Amino acid sequence: MRRYHLTHWAYDSVFYHIYPLGFCGAPPENDFSSPADHRLELIYDWLEHLRNLGVNALYLGPLFESSSHGYDTADYFRLDRRLGINKSLSDLSSILHQKGIRLILDGVFNHVGRDFWAFRDVLERREQSAYGDWFKGLNFHKRSPYNDPFSYEGWNGHYNLVKLNLSNSSVKDYLLQAVDLWIREFDIDGLRLDVADCLDLTFLKELSAFCKNLRTDFWLMGEVIHGDYRKWVNPETLDSVTNYVGYKGLYSSHADKNYFELAYTLNRQFGEEGLYRNLSLYAFADNHDVNRVASQLKNPVHLYPLYCLLFTVPGIPSIYYGSEWGIEGKRTSRSDQALRPRLDLYEVSHNSPHRDLSGAISRLAHIRRHSEALRYGNYRQLLVKPEQFSFARQTQEECVIVAVNAADKPVPFELAIPVTGRKQLIDLLNQGDRFPVHGGKARIHAVNPCWARIMIVK
Repeated sequence: MRRYHLTHWAYDSVFYHIYPLGFCGAPPENDFSSPADHRLELIYDWLEHLRNLGVNALYLGPLFESSSHGYDTADYFRLDRRLGINKSLSDLSSILHQKGIRLILDGVFNHVGRDFWAFRDVLERREQSAYGDWFKGLNFHKRSPYNDPFSYEGWNGHYNLVKLNLSNSSVKDYLLQAVDLWIREFDIDGLRLDVADCLDLTFLKELSAFCKNLRTDFWLMGEVIHGDYRKWVNPETLDSVTNYVGYKGLYSSHADKNYFELAYTLNRQFGEEGLYRNLSLYAFADNHDVNRVASQLKNPVHLYPLYCLLFTVPGIPSIYYGSEWGIEGKRTSRSDQALRPRLDLYEVSHNSPHRDLSGAISRLAHIRRHSEALRYGNYRQLLVKPEQFSFARQTQEECVIVAVNAADKPVPFELAIPVTGRKQLIDLLNQGDRFPVHGGKARIHAVNPCWARIMIVK
């Protein structure tokens, strides 16, 4: 039996993801002249809820001065005035750490907004600017879609997002100075790197070395949608990446009544010959860029088996703010606003369609926190049917068996137990229900509709 030796704090964490500008109800555009509005303090009202939910790491989306949505940075050294001042963030960080909650920020290093100070200098001074080489593809022989007297590369065709030249040592030094400030002034524990799959790998290695020289336990997670995750997750670059393949399988296997899809993904990623069996990827059901998971499901009660899986499959689970109550939201061709709403804690907790889901997630987080197998264990599939799924998570010391039923009626499971000499299964999720083991097999008389059993083998 291979033993995992993961000791990083992130592998023991349950993340909560907030998109601050939306969550706090900030104006959609920054006028760069209004006095600071201390909206970030609204997060304080949620801290007890986060602790009750079992959260011990908070990931905050873009916070620094920007033109609109936060990913169009104007100043990396100043908190967005729509959220407060730098002390607002340092005070929040201090309170979070007192409550045992780590803080992770968004690092947006691939591009900046058109209001970024160095780009404004190029607009004003043109060829005389000292910052022309700070931006990818800057060409004074063409015009941009904004009719500037030069052209440049915009991220993914968006010319309001000006690509930085990460081969320029001055650009890299500037960004690392910002990170140094964030670590020293705001005491952050890690970064989520926006569009990490677009970032130069040399820059990522330099960033990793820089951060871990300041804090040996600093955590770097990258947004990666396509590709072999091992390209980014290794000792020289990042600690984790977003598991978008797992995300897709998680919701569509419920929407299509097809657990074979998710089972295939998990085997390919984490099975005995899995590509990522030694990696701890960032697992999520939704985020600020994709439809709320409740809007992806045909049967909203499938939220319950879905979250049972999120907390028991390999990976670091993350909850997007508000989705613990099953709120809906779909992006449009022109706006992500429905994904990033202002939320009032009392309103959403008392009037959402799935008020009990939050309590279920809290129980799942508690079970995961106290299970070595669920945090670090190997993955082995035991059974898969269109609406039923079972697998084992196992370390040398512990074996946990998960059985999930997405059907609308109770279903029995008969399972082969992958460890010998054990006498019973004890259900950690359902009031200690017990099932005897005979001849290496256990019969589970029923798994309730749209629910699960999480059973430790004794």
